[in-house]
Amino acid sequence: MSVLFIGPLLAAGLTWCLLAIFLPVLRRRFLDQPNQRSSHRVATPRGGGVVFVLVASVAGGISLLSASLPALHLPQVASLLASFPLAVVGFLDDRHNLPPVWRYGAQLFTALLLLLLSQMAIPLFAFPLLLIAVTAVINFVNFMDGLDGLVAGCIAVAMAAAAYELAAPLPIWALVGSLLGFLLWNWSPAKVFMGDVGSTFLGAVFAALVLQSTSWAQALCLLLVATPLLGDACFCVLRRLFAGQRVFQAHRLHLFQRLHQAGWPHARVSTLYIAATGVLAIALLSGGLPWVITLAAAELLTGVWLDQQVAVPFAVASRS
Repeated sequence: MSVLFIGPLLAAGLTWCLLAIFLPVLRRRFLDQPNQRSSHRVATPRGGGVVFVLVASVAGGISLLSASLPALHLPQVASLLASFPLAVVGFLDDRHNLPPVWRYGAQLFTALLLLLLSQMAIPLFAFPLLLIAVTAVINFVNFMDGLDGLVAGCIAVAMAAAAYELAAPLPIWALVGSLLGFLLWNWSPAKVFMGDVGSTFLGAVFAALVLQSTSWAQALCLLLVATPLLGDACFCVLRRLFAGQRVFQAHRLHLFQRLHQAGWPHARVSTLYIAATGVLAIALLSGGLPWVITLAAAELLTGVWLDQQVAVPFAVASRS
């Protein structure tokens, strides 16, 4: 129980303090100027995710060097550390806008490492599909990083549920706590954004936890906990694809963005998504797969209702 409380608490405090120190540097070198596709109106530094990446990675490195680390936890810690190079590429992209082929190459390499470290037996024919699926999760989390507190809050809840379900080691809990410390700076009105360095790392670590499941049913459960984030991203990509739009071009067509355009403030949208993730996390820990599937389907239907009745219409937002 102490690991579930003290470790995340210390990581949260450390993250908050480090961000207070790093913010002046981020403001000088990583300032995100708003444009017509932005959901914010004030220039805000990005790249703050570097702090929770470092906190989690250092915790993982110390744990890996510790003689007391159980063999059962070795793949989970190794998967976390395997996501670090992707964060480095994200950090460089935040600063220099790297070519897309470099970014996707780094995602494929990370996905390969995570699959090789997976606890599940993966059939050879499924390997290419899972490789693409892992990069999709990484990109979907990255795509959803567009409102204050949205990704940090949802992933913190989903990752905490997965960590509890998998009896994950301290470095995973340190990342959860570090996200909560980051969220204090990232909540609306955000004083810092996580940037690609943070969002791609979180997508990779979450995919890694799913791959650390002991069965495919458990893996599906863990994945579905992130339905509010991943469902929004997936449906938006499919919708844009069918509309003949360039899928990887920047836009403001996700449901969370169109709810914001309809007048919902950042905090209301983010709270809705985090609460929906929390409901699925509780279902995972108390009811298992049947409850998670049922509630995930109910939340997707709620999203369809919000899309049709509340949000700015997709066709109208496409023209803006």
